[in-house]
Amino acid sequence: MFAEKSTDVVAVTGESFDREVLHADGPVLVDFWAPWCTTCRAMAPMIAELAAEHAGRLTVAAIDAAAHPEPAHDYGVVSIPSILLFSGGTVQKRIVGVHTKASLLRELSDFLAAHASSTENLSNRPELEA
Repeated sequence: MFAEKSTDVVAVTGESFDREVLHADGPVLVDFWAPWCTTCRAMAPMIAELAAEHAGRLTVAAIDAAAHPEPAHDYGVVSIPSILLFSGGTVQKRIVGVHTKASLLRELSDFLAAHASSTENLSNRPELEA
């Protein structure tokens, strides 16, 4: 789903989840999706944009929860789309359901600010005005 749209989104499997997410050097956003989920498909371009915009500060990963159900089960994902934000191998925040880019950025702002390598203030970004 993401591979053809963005090289910034890491395609994660059940086998690579520990390495790519739990043992990542920095914060990780994991998008749990499924091919049959229309809202997941609608959010995919936005997730790819976030990956490109935050490259180097945030790893953005996507996992097909239908093909690789183990991580979804392990982390209590019962509804998709679901986004889990990880830091240090633990879930820091859950974002469930469809979101606009502006609402997702509002949800992400505290998490990103806590892990920002720069002094950029995400709350003053023009795209949050939408």
